[in-house]
Amino acid sequence: MSDRVKISLGKESHEFPLIKGSENELGIDIKDLRSRTGLITYDPGYKNTGSCLSDITFLDGEKGILRYRGYSIDDLANNLTFLEVAYLLIWGELPNQKELSNISNEIKKASSIDKDLEQILKSFPSKAHPMGILCSLTSALISFNPSSVDVSSNEKMFRASIELMAKFPILVSWVHRKINGLSMNKSDSKFSYTENLAQMMFKSSDDYKPNPIIIDALDKLLILHADHEQNCSTSTVRIVGSSHAGMYASISAGISALWGPLHGGANQAVIEMLEKIKADGGNTKRYLEKAKDKNDPFRLMGFGHRVYKNFDPRAKIIKKTADQVLTKLGISDPVLDIAKALEEEALNDDYFIKRKLYPNVDFYSGIIYRALGIPTEMFTVMFALGRVPGWIAQWKEMRLNKEPIGRPRQIYKGHNLRSF
Repeated sequence: MSDRVKISLGKESHEFPLIKGSENELGIDIKDLRSRTGLITYDPGYKNTGSCLSDITFLDGEKGILRYRGYSIDDLANNLTFLEVAYLLIWGELPNQKELSNISNEIKKASSIDKDLEQILKSFPSKAHPMGILCSLTSALISFNPSSVDVSSNEKMFRASIELMAKFPILVSWVHRKINGLSMNKSDSKFSYTENLAQMMFKSSDDYKPNPIIIDALDKLLILHADHEQNCSTSTVRIVGSSHAGMYASISAGISALWGPLHGGANQAVIEMLEKIKADGGNTKRYLEKAKDKNDPFRLMGFGHRVYKNFDPRAKIIKKTADQVLTKLGISDPVLDIAKALEEEALNDDYFIKRKLYPNVDFYSGIIYRALGIPTEMFTVMFALGRVPGWIAQWKEMRLNKEPIGRPRQIYKGHNLRSF
């Protein structure tokens, strides 16, 4: 096979080189297409456009593969904590015991937030959306960390990453407690990273002890959401950062992108759908038939995936965790009963089997968050917490690679010159 692609335009032809990735993905290098031909490409949603070269995450939607830094998502989720996977994403290798201990201690030292930020939290109305609060608080962190990170300095990049990894769980717990009308819990250094998150969110008395079932579930959920290649929010972080905006500002923009129901809001949509089915009598078979009817506006949320055309590798992992949470915590919830019925019926229905419309990670993560007592509107906030190390890694890579400022073009379809 040729390592070049020829584009013919009238009597002229131009050859463009192919780029081959480490997993044998092929792409056409067209960065000088316009200067050579006067043409640009038209690709709404950038579904066929590779915006960067990256070493972080490999995803094959047809084969159901997801890897962080070369490691299978199955191995990472089933054997490591979220903090270990965060280290892998940000610094490229799994930490040894000394490195893990060091980063854990550094995060604990940085796990406090300026009192002025608490006042900002208190100023939000009680019915403010959690993602709106989180976006604002993350942006406010810029005021307390005004200098832009020197990405070429390992020490400064390390310190900035530690600060954000330390402070983001505090913000998440604040938002959770705020919308539930509860006082804030402080960070506690005797707990691990995920245990500390849980106690800040859920502790109601001084004798709090972390439940290993809950900690394991949180670790897995955060790991499975830690990165997912060049999606909407990650691309936002990179394109904002390409202007040399700081890491906090870029990640704040990523949080805003995540807020949308077509991206981070998908697991919230699952629970809202289940509640709708419950309110309508709980007849899951009728709603499966509605989902099959192309003329019916009802859509079955949490099944299938835009990227994974076969199965979502994350769903297999989190399904087992969801089953454990519901069984071992003895959860009794009619909405979750509807979820289990939908899952069983869809997995045995030829319509869904032939189309490979299997429950995805959003379906099971929504179930787990509800079982843990996390309000539906907090689901996307939890997604953002998991995605923080991925965003840090992507921003860092973009800056170290000295990528040019992002500047998509357009095909103009408006008026020609008009008389004034």
